[in-house]
Amino acid sequence: MLEITTGYLQERADVITSDTAPKVRKAFASSAESRITAALAAKMAREAAALAQLRRGLEAENGGYARAEVQVTPVSTTVNGDQATVEVTEDARLYYPTVPVGDPEFEEYSVPHTMTFTKGFDGGWLLNSDKIHEDLTGPGPVTQLTEPHSVTASDAEDEGQIETGSSTERTSETEGDKPLDTDAQTAPTAARAASARYNYSNMVGYANKHWKRANTNYRTYGSDCTNFISQAMTAGGWNTTSGGFLERKDSDKWFYGSFESTTSYTWAGAENWYWFAKKHSKRTKPLNNVWKLVSSDVLQADWKRDGIIDHTMIVTKRGKKGEIYLTYHTPSKHNVKLSTLLRKYPNASWYAHRT
Repeated sequence: MLEITTGYLQERADVITSDTAPKVRKAFASSAESRITAALAAKMAREAAALAQLRRGLEAENGGYARAEVQVTPVSTTVNGDQATVEVTEDARLYYPTVPVGDPEFEEYSVPHTMTFTKGFDGGWLLNSDKIHEDLTGPGPVTQLTEPHSVTASDAEDEGQIETGSSTERTSETEGDKPLDTDAQTAPTAARAASARYNYSNMVGYANKHWKRANTNYRTYGSDCTNFISQAMTAGGWNTTSGGFLERKDSDKWFYGSFESTTSYTWAGAENWYWFAKKHSKRTKPLNNVWKLVSSDVLQADWKRDGIIDHTMIVTKRGKKGEIYLTYHTPSKHNVKLSTLLRKYPNASWYAHRT
């Protein structure tokens, strides 16, 4: 079963790369070759068409991916007669075709799967279904608040909006979170002024170290992206505020406790973190262009443009030619190109922070 799982996940990853896509589309159409059920083969053939369209878009945008390497680690196997359930972790690298000296050579991700198998007519196992626990193909990783976001009266006054075409963006009380320009051709390069307040290399180092294996000194959340960013900021010197159960909803507090009930919403909620970082503590400064991001800066996304920020990421590298590489949790991804995210999620609203 491990061999079937590995082959299936390698084939799936190959669809997004330029050199093996035709072969993979043929493999998905043949359940006999891949040892998967006809139903799963049909499902994967449909998904392959969408992935191939994304592949062509990425190739036009930034060269896409040249090849994929997949490693599968078994976690558990349960067999019950003609049925089996296998838990595995997929670790994959998607290699970039051309890499400037010093830039990351690949994007990588780590994601858990639950695979179910059934016995075929020949007595061998057939892969029947694949449940991805951290979806790599949906609208994007989302951090949902466990309770409604609470803001003060002053917060609500500052949350003015301006329209740019069909998009809605926040406006701050000072320089403003202007609609973010995502045109790489016209975006100027910005560098952070020297500061003794924070250790930015520690922030990046933390993200590079813990993007896949969480720091056991902290709990993890079902949607873990902002929890991960708060940890990276702490590693770089951000000090927590005082606070406990009664203050945990306050957007001017930021603290981690032994229990969720003694941890602030701003620690692990993307929307709440925005208000603490930008407005109340002024530890971040809004940028009006995503291509101004540099290492250790933070990018947030509102996938549905509903006015609630869903996801938080950290810049782990600014490339020689201006490409920006982002790292995040849920799913666990390392050195994803900004241009790839903009292509995959064209309808998202973006909020860029200078840390």
